[in-house]
Amino acid sequence: MKKIVYLLTFIVFVVSCNSSDKKTFDKKWTQEKAPEYFKARFETTQGNFDIEAKRKWSPNGVDRLYQLINHHFYTDIALFRVLPNWVTQFGIHNDSLVNKQWESVVIKDEPVLKSNDSMTIAFARDGIDSRTTQIYINMKNNNKLDTINYIDVVGFPVIARVINGMETVHKFYSGYDGKAADEQDSIYAQGNSYLKKKYPKLDYIKKAYILK
Repeated sequence: MKKIVYLLTFIVFVVSCNSSDKKTFDKKWTQEKAPEYFKARFETTQGNFDIEAKRKWSPNGVDRLYQLINHHFYTDIALFRVLPNWVTQFGIHNDSLVNKQWESVVIKDEPVLKSNDSMTIAFARDGIDSRTTQIYINMKNNNKLDTINYIDVVGFPVIARVINGMETVHKFYSGYDGKAADEQDSIYAQGNSYLKKKYPKLDYIKKAYILK
């Protein structure tokens, strides 16, 4: 009988460990504070690029960027809007549940403290306190984004900038003219399977991680 009890205890332990390994979201993650400065690497279908982030640029935004990278949100993520003379945008997860979980905790708005120069990165948004997971890379100096009043919020706060691999960023496939960005409802509902069927040439973020 003791052997059976021990066996059951072991099974419960293994299952609980496996469940923990598979965790894709914990609300506690959204309370983590980023270091004052950190670097991260994005591995993509065109090669790698590295970024640096400084918390003083946008404390709330940089905290969320750190949380997303540190908890592997940017894994198998499509670069669905690539406009060489404007921006490259990504940040919709393949799993709709993961999107909903992260988007349930929004980032509070902040003032723009660093300009949207070429190769800087900021969160996309569509209203007051609406930044969540989608970010964009400025493909040129987009300084008007510093002061534009869009849906009752002024400016897009920069959270990071590309410091290595700029040539990689310029290689992302742009032949769809950002059309996939107009179909975000379908992307959220069907994930990468929809994109790979309708927009097979899109590039992807394979994974992103903090550089120690």
